[in-house]
Amino acid sequence: MDSVGEILGSLAVELKRGTLVLTVLSQLITKEYGYSLVQKLEEKKVPIEAGTLYPLLRRLEKQGLLQSEWDTGESRPRKFYVLSEKGKDVYIQLKDEWRTISKQMEILLREEEKNEPD
Repeated sequence: MDSVGEILGSLAVELKRGTLVLTVLSQLITKEYGYSLVQKLEEKKVPIEAGTLYPLLRRLEKQGLLQSEWDTGESRPRKFYVLSEKGKDVYIQLKDEWRTISKQMEILLREEEKNEPD
């Protein structure tokens, strides 16, 4: 049988996974390359593994949500990503959806807290 800690850890991972696309889209208003995005999110206390990020970036690009271009001006070529027009539209709608869900959850959690026994 799983401990409470193991169950909580697993559920927390699922919650984070559900917000990953919105998290990444929110940071690609301006051009970023993979490693800079990892660093940027770490600084904002939203760590993401490179092994999770890079496949996600490729998938979002394939879906037409991101545009990319290579910068070969440095000693090491870097692929930069930014939201496409379609990506901007999806980001705005996802943001609205997130806010709706967040408001609904706050209502439910506040209601539940009011009904907790002292």
